[in-house]
Amino acid sequence: MDIALYDTRSRAKAPFVPRDPGDVRMYVCGPTVYDFAHIGNARPIIVFDVLFRLLRATYGAANVTYVRNVTDVDDKINARAAERGISIRDLTEATLADFHADIAAIGCLPPTVEPRATDNIAEMRSLIERLVERGHAYVADGHVLFAVGSFDGYGALSKRSLDEMLAGARVEVAPYKRDAMDFVLWKPSAPGEPGWPSPAGIEGEGRPGWHIECSAMAHRYLGEEFDIHGGGIDLAFPHHENERAQTCAAFGHPEMARVWMHNGFLQVEGRKMAKSEGNFITIRDALAMADGDTLRLAMLMTQYRQPIDWTERRLDEARTMTRAWAAAESADGPPDAAVLAALGDDLNTPLAVTRLAEMARAKAPGLAASVALLGIDLARVRAAQEAVEADRAAGLTIDVEALIAERVAARAAKDFARADRIRDELVAAGIVLMDGKDAEGKLVTTWTFGAS
Repeated sequence: MDIALYDTRSRAKAPFVPRDPGDVRMYVCGPTVYDFAHIGNARPIIVFDVLFRLLRATYGAANVTYVRNVTDVDDKINARAAERGISIRDLTEATLADFHADIAAIGCLPPTVEPRATDNIAEMRSLIERLVERGHAYVADGHVLFAVGSFDGYGALSKRSLDEMLAGARVEVAPYKRDAMDFVLWKPSAPGEPGWPSPAGIEGEGRPGWHIECSAMAHRYLGEEFDIHGGGIDLAFPHHENERAQTCAAFGHPEMARVWMHNGFLQVEGRKMAKSEGNFITIRDALAMADGDTLRLAMLMTQYRQPIDWTERRLDEARTMTRAWAAAESADGPPDAAVLAALGDDLNTPLAVTRLAEMARAKAPGLAASVALLGIDLARVRAAQEAVEADRAAGLTIDVEALIAERVAARAAKDFARADRIRDELVAAGIVLMDGKDAEGKLVTTWTFGAS
């Protein structure tokens, strides 16, 4: 199957040609584990999970390596652990466990490798020393900094001017920098902060900068060059620009990844998501509003490069759609060719969703396998719906079956006013009635709960 992907660096969509079809390699920036992940964080996790599934379907599961890192050394982590009065290790372990539970609930496969930054300090030190030896980094005041001016390709990914990069990087003004754009690869650790022996002959302990972490982990698990690097558009600059510069400068290659992919921003009900706006939603919060498959489809109803407006209406539409798919009984079969083609066209999930809706209406074979390419499990959807209905049934204060029997009797006696009053009472309780006839022509009424 052919796959075409949009590359942020070239600003164009082109056929995806892996370096080795028997060893397709992808790196995606993962969470910084200091608090619950929010729904904006969920978007790249879901997007690249779909790509992982597509690559596995195309090249074989054994031939695809997906690396998604965990940042477990960071200023935010230090501050949050101090705020809670717990150890950094306790904070990161608990937060990572919550993250794993949340993304499993939205149907994400585990990556092939999930390296932690703190398990790869030796690789970071080695990469930093290599950059110093090659003249791309320097030691100053206990820090090691990347010399941006030493790398001619800086800015090629984000396509920003120097002024834009200076503003976007929020660069630290420090007297030990040779240039304002130079960024930290290693810095000294303050008392009470995590620390490791410093590289490049620096005395004392320090800790890595954020950007070098991903370069080191990508190199360790995927090599000097690999196929796909992904993440949210907010990471394109400075994080990915800096990653690219470090890796290319260290190993002398013109490019780190063959394709750079970035998903668009997410806002909530037309506004930027922020705690100050009162619209900050974690994945855990969202899972209290809807089941994981509904949340997942709500993300995938928009093509990954476009911005998303996260709304209650979007959730309602996704819920209705997943339930319709789950209710459609179709024969088993392989994934549908049109669904595969849509996903192969730069993950055109809206087109895939349209085709899936057609398949459900036609009860076309292969629906379950096709929906599974999006990471949606129809058996799980049915189970979630049954659980919701069981909870609602447990909370009913009326005897639905008795009222339905009374309504049937009222209609048989042509007491339609009484029948209508009973119907209204049931509707008020969230009950949807479906009238029909049995084989003998007698009135039969079944019921279900309305949308929730």
